[in-house]
Formats: sequence, structure tokens, C-alpha cells
Amino acid sequence: MNEIFAYRLKNARIHRGISVKQLIEKLGVSKQMISKYEKGLSVPDAKKLIALANILGVKPNYFFTPSNVVLKDIKFRKKAKTSKKKVDSIKVSILNKMENYLLIEDILSIKSDFTMPLNNNIINSVDDVEPLAAELRQKWNIGNDPINNIISLLESNEIKVIEINDELTNSFDGLSTFVNDRFPAIVVNKKYGIERKRFTLLHELGHLLLSFNDNIDDKEQEKICDHFAGAVLLPKEILLEEVGRYRTQISLNELINLQRRFGISISAIMYRMVSLSIIPKSKIKSFYKRINSQPSLKALVNEERFLGDEKSGRYNRLVYKALSQEIISISKASALLGLDIKTIENKLTIL
Repeated sequence: MNEIFAYRLKNARIHRGISVKQLIEKLGVSKQMISKYEKGLSVPDAKKLIALANILGVKPNYFFTPSNVVLKDIKFRKKAKTSKKKVDSIKVSILNKMENYLLIEDILSIKSDFTMPLNNNIINSVDDVEPLAAELRQKWNIGNDPINNIISLLESNEIKVIEINDELTNSFDGLSTFVNDRFPAIVVNKKYGIERKRFTLLHELGHLLLSFNDNIDDKEQEKICDHFAGAVLLPKEILLEEVGRYRTQISLNELINLQRRFGISISAIMYRMVSLSIIPKSKIKSFYKRINSQPSLKALVNEERFLGDEKSGRYNRLVYKALSQEIISISKASALLGLDIKTIENKLTIL
């Protein structure tokens, strides 16, 4: 029990971004006592426990609930300036969300069985990506059509999607991991625009599905996953059909048409054309040189035009389903959703 308390206390403190020094000041105990708490050598009395819960924004029983989540092989894309404190806080936030996700599935007796869609998925170079992207589209019955909703596609194929939206989310794009060695999960920055979010989701999918040769370093893996995301979003056959096999010039209108249909940014389309040798690599440099010298053109190029919706709603739907079927109480739903009871009551439909 002491070990569970120690683990939960440290996680809650990190998640709230509270330092040991700040906790000492708020709780009114010594540094040695906090150290004992976080090492599992001591547990506070009832009064201090309630105070801790209030400081850390959790319920007292949180400290004694065993964790059922282990994140494995996390592929974490963060900005270089991100501090270790922020990284740790994001990871704890994800752990908490995944615990609740698995809990509500268990409550509803939902069995999640992920099937790896790709065969022979060893990546030796970027050249291996195109056929695997095409195979994925075939296995998931997409064909060459635009993907209207990436999150819905992932969730329908037993991949859990979590959106993070707090003061820390400017620090990272996304991450992917397997939870308890069984459940693939992708975490994405909720604050980003729809086209960047779609690309990030598929980049992280690449990390989940592709197996890299040992001689491919992390930097090259990132490039390969970018290529995979572009190939899944905008199939090679469609791009060749639309723009041809070799171009020295291309109009903004052509790019906008592809952007609107396939939900991929103009910059990503340009890189896709370079990777398929539709335009020479030198064109990328001249492309960025031109738009950086013309603010109005840059604004046009960077504008997002895809009209789809990319929001993860499965978890919320499961909680409301359990609540409407009276499997969980409204207070439990409140804890799982992070909403006050009145807000939840207003969302309920009485039949």
C-alpha cells in the first residue's frame, strides 16, 4: 500500500507541475517527510491526506488505486527547448488518461484486439515506405480515396487516440506507444490545426506500424515516418494522376485543390512531390525562399483549408454510455471526464 501511495503521490505532483519545495510550503511539512512519502516509507494521516488531495487536485482514494498502465517504447516528438519537468508532466498526464480509458472499456466489457495490418514491415530505407502505405490503405479498405477523419479511422482499427490540451501542449507534437504491450495508442496536441494534426497522427502511426533496421538512427526514422504520413494521406497514384510525372512549375491553385481534398498541407505536398521526383529537390529551396520574401503569399500557402473534423470522442462516448446504462454513477462519470456534475447532467438526454 505504501508503494502505491508513493507512486501516485509523485505522479500527481509531477502532473500538476508542483516542485517538492512548493509541496513542502503548501502542506506545511519538512523536506524529509515529503521524501519519506515519495519513497513509500511513510503515509500521511487522514488530515494531511485530504490536504494533499486538495493541493494536487485529486480525490483521496486516488493515492491508493493501483496503476494498471505501462507505456512501452514511447516515441516522443517534442521541441528541443522542452524541459524534463514538462516532459515528465506530459507522460504522467498520458498515464492517467490511459488508465481511465482502459477502465471504462473494462467496465463496459469491451475487448480491444489490435491486428497488425502490415506484413514484412522492416524498413531499410525510405524506398520501402510507398508499398507499405499502399498496403495499409488496402487492408483498411480506403483505396485511393481521401481520408475524411484520421482519428475515426484509427479508433475503428483499435488504436486509442488521446488529445492533450493544457498549458504544456505547446511543447510537443505527438507520441506513440503500446500500453501494457497490447494496446497501441497515439497522443496528439489538441491545439494544433487540423492539417498538422492529421499529419502528426499518421506520422505517429508510422512509429507504431514500421519496424526499422538497426542502422537507421532516430533522425532518419523521423524522416521516414514523415514520408509514411504523406504517402498515406496522398497516394502516389493520385498525385501522379493529378500533376503528372515531372513538373518544373506548378500553380498554387493545383496545390490548393489537393490540399482541400486530401487534408494535407501545401508544404507537405511539395515535399511529397520531391520525394517522388515529380519536381527537383532544388525547387523546395526556391519555394521557401519565395514565400519567405512575400508575407502575403506565405499566408496563403500556410492557410488550412481542409473542412473535416479531427476530434477524439470515443472515450467520452463510452463514459456517457456507461452512465446512461447506470453502470457507473454520475460522480464516477465526473471523475472520468474531468467535468463537474452539473455540466454532465446538462449533457444527458432523458428518454
